[in-house]
Amino acid sequence: MKTAVLASLVATAAAFAPAKQATTSTALNNAFESELGAQPPLGFFDPFGLLSGDATEERFERLRYVEIKHGRICMLAFLGQITTRAGIHLPGSINYAGDSFDSYPNGVAAVFGENHIPTAGIVQIISTIGILECAFMREVPGFAEFPGDFRNGYIDFGWDDFDEETKLQKRAIELNNGRAAMMGILGLMVHELIIPLGYDPALPIIGHLK
Repeated sequence: MKTAVLASLVATAAAFAPAKQATTSTALNNAFESELGAQPPLGFFDPFGLLSGDATEERFERLRYVEIKHGRICMLAFLGQITTRAGIHLPGSINYAGDSFDSYPNGVAAVFGENHIPTAGIVQIISTIGILECAFMREVPGFAEFPGDFRNGYIDFGWDDFDEETKLQKRAIELNNGRAAMMGILGLMVHELIIPLGYDPALPIIGHLK
């Protein structure tokens, strides 16, 4: 999970700002400076140069797709963190032995800690993610209106009733919230792992990581 979050941050960096490189690279980068998500104060932010050189629109859309998907995953992860750390868990037992959901630790420790959830549960989680990834959470050619559009002709929720300005606004909100969530969940994971070193600050919203 840590690797996925770090990879998402690299993909996020590619979706924005200017690189001071050769004239050819600068000209190509200028083509993306007006894309959704290139906004103050950073503008088009590409510190790793992933869109330098002979970058194409196809490459940009691939990186944007990855950024959006990782942002969505991290928004769910961050929400899960603050929900469980607030004491809200699923009712009932997690296995036939009668262990309750709230008897297991929160955060990274729930998967990698000494008292992690049963291995069968981890396998079920990975299998469910795999099914969603392969069958549902993907773009169907000919249906996607923009990178990350998973409606695929059968989910709408009123999207087609919005005007173009509203659509761009909502896409920008999702993009920015996803970027914030990627930084947020990475920060929580780092703080959780350094607690054994004696550093356990009271974080905003969540408080102490227990």
